[in-house]
Amino acid sequence: MYTSYIYGVYFMVQAMINIDEKTNRILNIIKAKYGLKDKSAAIMHMAVEYEKEIMEPELRPEFIEKAQEIMKQEPIDVGTVENWKKVLDC
Repeated sequence: MYTSYIYGVYFMVQAMINIDEKTNRILNIIKAKYGLKDKSAAIMHMAVEYEKEIMEPELRPEFIEKAQEIMKQEPIDVGTVENWKKVLDC
């Protein structure tokens, strides 16, 4: 299952998947460990953890927000690279 947040409402997408026995056991362990309702919740939990650990930062929504905040800041004029190096050495 996948949730999508649009205009204050979460929409769930249903999917039929085939998993092997090992994956099934792992989902059951995650479900029990985190007190989740069902295997769909376990899959969503795995997706969140995957996003935090594996996905490249530029694909994360937090990265986009941070980049937009940086772009709003006033730029600092340092002139040439040599001038910037001098500033850093001080």
